[in-house]
Amino acid sequence: MDLIRHLRYFRAVAEEGHFGHAAERLRVAQPSLSQRIQRLERELGVRLFDRNSRGVALTPAGRVVLAESAELLAAADRLTGAVAGLRGGTAGAIRAAVPPDLGGAAVAAILTGFRDHSPGGALELRELTTARQLRELAAGTLDVGVLRHPCAVVGLDLGPILHQPLGVLVASDDPLADPAEIALADLTGCELVLFPRESAPALYDETLTACARHGCTPAAVHEVRGGDFARALVLSGAAVALAPETTPEPGTVWRPLVGTPLAWRTSTAWPQGTGGPAVRAFTETAHAALRRHAGVLSERPGRPLFPRPASEFPL
Repeated sequence: MDLIRHLRYFRAVAEEGHFGHAAERLRVAQPSLSQRIQRLERELGVRLFDRNSRGVALTPAGRVVLAESAELLAAADRLTGAVAGLRGGTAGAIRAAVPPDLGGAAVAAILTGFRDHSPGGALELRELTTARQLRELAAGTLDVGVLRHPCAVVGLDLGPILHQPLGVLVASDDPLADPAEIALADLTGCELVLFPRESAPALYDETLTACARHGCTPAAVHEVRGGDFARALVLSGAAVALAPETTPEPGTVWRPLVGTPLAWRTSTAWPQGTGGPAVRAFTETAHAALRRHAGVLSERPGRPLFPRPASEFPL
């Protein structure tokens, strides 16, 4: 017996107080409805209704069943809604990732924004390099990620391309901190702090090549994973860091580059053909968070690092 359906029919009869009215409400034939109620009574071993010429009235057992069935039917409705959400991609857990240097404010905005955008959904967010995200997107262990370009995007669909201008983080007592903007060529001879090449090889090479094209030849490049160590190098005066605009730690200042010659390209990405509602919700949320908290722009500032090949962006 389909207990849930039979209980729904029982509740309709109890609320209407009449088999004919309940049958009209449920859009079933009255004899069929009567048979279902009789079957429920046999299954439960009690009489649920007293029948008379004016309609029906609940027996004491019927009142107990009516009260106890309310929570059961509500739970069934929640289960049906949750499963429908999973089929439509609007509920359940979506596995997403962001790059390590995105910034705490942007990450927090993505988490809270997704919760507001997709009530009932769950965002499983991790911090992964672009290289690691590409591997996991290919393996199916990641649903959507925030990538730094250029990178291999074959087999992926992309969200809007955003541009994050780079500047220089320097010690506040460094002579480079005096002007409001720093020319990239003025960093010649400095030691630069940059992310490890293995985390995004193409972007690493592109950034240093662009430095050379604009007259910057660093004395050395420190590949640093953690922000604390990068700030320590800057504070000590041993190096300067190429980084997106950030709220500087005491003893450091951030300065933009003259002409905005360096800008990281960022977008969401997901395996082709899997862009359901949850992926769209994450993309929209991440786009808004990056624009508000990570200083990204929809339009490319200044000159691009290199012409962008059409094959890089399949959309």
